[in-house]
Amino acid sequence: MPFTYILRCADDSLYVGSTRSLDLRQEQHRLGMGSEYTRRRLPVTLVWFEEHEHIGAAFAREKQIQNWSRAKRIALIEQRYEDLPDLARGKNRRRP
Repeated sequence: MPFTYILRCADDSLYVGSTRSLDLRQEQHRLGMGSEYTRRRLPVTLVWFEEHEHIGAAFAREKQIQNWSRAKRIALIEQRYEDLPDLARGKNRRRP
């Protein structure tokens, strides 16, 4: 099953990706063979993921989350789902 995931990088930035194999992709990131972005920010830690029926859905979710603010991504990671609507871009932005 494909996945959408979020990694926390050493500089505390958040990286959003999608993959068909979460274990393999985590290992690639850990070894510096993932993305250019994470390669420059090692080590990285998996902080959130969700499973999808097909890779197209995982990729679409990745793109959706990439457009979110940091505060909204953190709310997702912390499972504060009730906060997500209020953290939409363009609404009253709150910083964690």
